[in-house]
Amino acid sequence: MLKKDITVQIKASKEQRPVAMLVQIASQYKSSIYMEQDDRHINAKSIMGMMTLGLTPGKVITVIADGSDEAAAVEKLEGYLAC
Repeated sequence: MLKKDITVQIKASKEQRPVAMLVQIASQYKSSIYMEQDDRHINAKSIMGMMTLGLTPGKVITVIADGSDEAAAVEKLEGYLAC
């Protein structure tokens, strides 16, 4: 299992639907992937769950991945969230 805290820096002009794009990225991996913020633990492959997270610039979220491709998944998600 791999955990990493990431500060969200998504620019609104970069992607009109950042949550949908995030779910698409997470869904490319076999690993279980979750996002945590405060007391919430949400499946990153669930569009409905991720919509409730509120990904706004400056928020810190914890990405948790568990599986054979967990390192690649966390790296890709960090690249998306932190740019």
